[in-house]
Amino acid sequence: MQVAKDYVNEVYEAVKKRNPNESEFHQAVKEIFDSLVPVFTKHPKYMDNGILERISEPERIITFRVPWVDDQGKVRVNRGFRVQFNSSIGPYKGGIRFHPSVNASIIKFLGFEQIFKNSLTGQPIGGGKGGADFDPKGKSDGEIMRFTQSFMTELCKYIGPDIDIPAGDIGVGAREIGFMFGQYKRIHGGYEAGVLTGKGLEYGGSLNRTEATGYGTVYFVEEMLKDKGLSFAGSTVVVSGSGNVAIYAIEKATQLGAKVAACSDSNGYIYDPNGINLETVKRLKEVERKRISEYVKEHPHAEYYEGCIGIWSIPCDIALPCATQNEINDVSAQILIANGVKAVGEGANMPSKPEAINAFLSNNILFGPAKAANAGGVAVSALEMAQNSMRLSWTSEEVDVKLHEIMINIYQNSMKAAEEYGYPGNLMVGANIAGFIKVADAMVMQGII
Repeated sequence: MQVAKDYVNEVYEAVKKRNPNESEFHQAVKEIFDSLVPVFTKHPKYMDNGILERISEPERIITFRVPWVDDQGKVRVNRGFRVQFNSSIGPYKGGIRFHPSVNASIIKFLGFEQIFKNSLTGQPIGGGKGGADFDPKGKSDGEIMRFTQSFMTELCKYIGPDIDIPAGDIGVGAREIGFMFGQYKRIHGGYEAGVLTGKGLEYGGSLNRTEATGYGTVYFVEEMLKDKGLSFAGSTVVVSGSGNVAIYAIEKATQLGAKVAACSDSNGYIYDPNGINLETVKRLKEVERKRISEYVKEHPHAEYYEGCIGIWSIPCDIALPCATQNEINDVSAQILIANGVKAVGEGANMPSKPEAINAFLSNNILFGPAKAANAGGVAVSALEMAQNSMRLSWTSEEVDVKLHEIMINIYQNSMKAAEEYGYPGNLMVGANIAGFIKVADAMVMQGII
């Protein structure tokens, strides 16, 4: 055990030294590495093959300039990224994020997490991620189109149906994917439907892709609850965010009998004691692209609060952080615990800080880590790839059944790995180990590359 601990610590210190000032990446690496000590103790072949050294170094990082012209005719310049992290079990797969916070650290943390998330789905897809420090808020459709076309003009050199298949993420929805697909098609002169996922249904998209991450998070949490004799029925739920993940987590939780009392956006949050009216939220966010504060104008009994962190002070049985990374700190976690939360399911990528996760686990709160709980989106992206390859289109019911099965399998495999390696019930450790072993075995088989 000590040899494995020393190995993990040595590699982690090397990662920090090689990637200075990348706090998000360091956080993601440490969380994975700490879980793997019992794996290296049981299987020293992974140390002998330098798996940690290799898996924590991206196979390729592409950084590029994205020039575009705004509606006033002014030339703007943003920075684009694509991290192709690991292709041991399949072509790179991961979303594109447009947000002013995007930098190398964030894209690398997301890409690193994607390796293990994609492995957990059981689909043949490797890990990658991309994005740009572009803020789509307040931009016209024309500005969005010009930016995404410029972004794809450079990105298209490095992607393809058997190489790297991007999808959407924060700030990148059906509109942005459509513009990118059109530009890729224009440059390549052919119709390669499998080059992007999250496409519109009219040109090769999959039914239920929009709903997949939110639905998948709820399906995963549902399995956690079942094992403890609990359920969504009759529970009060708080969901952060109001993008795709949050909206469809709200929808599925409500279908399962829960009352969702609150949701948020980057400006603040709403609390509706009667339960969130999902149709209003969908219209405001998906159609009108307005702020969540507008909700109280139509539902005056609801309350709006500036700032996001206060949403975790609302008493709930189930918390679903579906907004962004590191949104739950130790203070928020302690408030949730004091207010009687029973389960936390991470719909966003790494939304809980390490101290918050430790608080949940030490207080026996059911905890569904992001790489397991929010894997539904990439799982259905892989199903979209399969449909594109076969020139087929599955029904909504067929896709939902496959998604549900995948999330149940992720839960069961994570629980089994946690039990086998001495951490019974710890889904964070179990998910990390289950995701790692499949990739590590493939890397060993393929040699030192």
